[in-house]
Amino acid sequence: MDPRLQAKLAFAIIVLVAVGLLATSTFKTIPAGHVGVATLFGQAQPAPYNEGMHFPVNPLYKWSLFDARQKTHQEQAEVPSQDQLTTTLDVSVQYRIDGQMAPKILRNTGTVRDAIAVHLVPLLRSALREQGKSIKRAEDFFLEETQQKIQVSLNDTLKEELQPKGIEVQAVLLRDIRLPMFITKAIERKKEREQEVERQKAELERFKTEQEQKVAQAEAELQAAQSEASQRVMLADAQAYEIQKINEAVASNPAYIQLQALEALKAISKDPSSKIYFISSDSPMPLPLMHMGEAGSPLKR
Repeated sequence: MDPRLQAKLAFAIIVLVAVGLLATSTFKTIPAGHVGVATLFGQAQPAPYNEGMHFPVNPLYKWSLFDARQKTHQEQAEVPSQDQLTTTLDVSVQYRIDGQMAPKILRNTGTVRDAIAVHLVPLLRSALREQGKSIKRAEDFFLEETQQKIQVSLNDTLKEELQPKGIEVQAVLLRDIRLPMFITKAIERKKEREQEVERQKAELERFKTEQEQKVAQAEAELQAAQSEASQRVMLADAQAYEIQKINEAVASNPAYIQLQALEALKAISKDPSSKIYFISSDSPMPLPLMHMGEAGSPLKR
């Protein structure tokens, strides 16, 4: 091949590669959830680039990406209370970077990690120590109202201080509270005593209920016995009254015995095995039952 033709071909290839590189450098794609900040000769551009494709862009730009998605920072701090005891608090801060302030963050602080280390962490530790100054006793950290107060105060403080610096605080959560060991053991012993007292109260209530049931049962049995005794007295009175009336009827009417004797004879006569004995054949009423009530009957003797 002609050397001049080879030189022209090489030059054309170089030009095409350069044009291709130049063309691709005028496109910029920002990943989802991120913000891009362009710098030209060390100067950050004032407007950030949101997620998506951007064209055309200056091929001389250098890019810094900021993750604008929600993140969680966990911090552990030793917090002294008014009783000069130190309690360990584990705190989680949910936050995100304000994408529109990414150029300012890059100029003033640097990366997202730098912003968290410079602004959020020192402020959070200081705010936690300040919260401890309002707590009288270390064990008060376990009170629900104390925990709520700490979370609200930290949330308000961090939002107010970090918002101008491009960090949006979403929430502050207390993850764990660890008191000094001797206080923890004292609380455990106190809880055990309280549980024992509650157990004894429950046992006392159970015993009291059982005794009340026994008393109620005894009262019911007494009432039943009294009712049964009253019924027996009434029945005995009725039987005595009946006997009395029969005696009065017999005393006033001797023929009543003879009538009863006739009824008895009727009943005896129906039995095939029964026999009738005659006591005296001279008596107008020879059967002994028939002489009942007579003045000369053997039963009157």
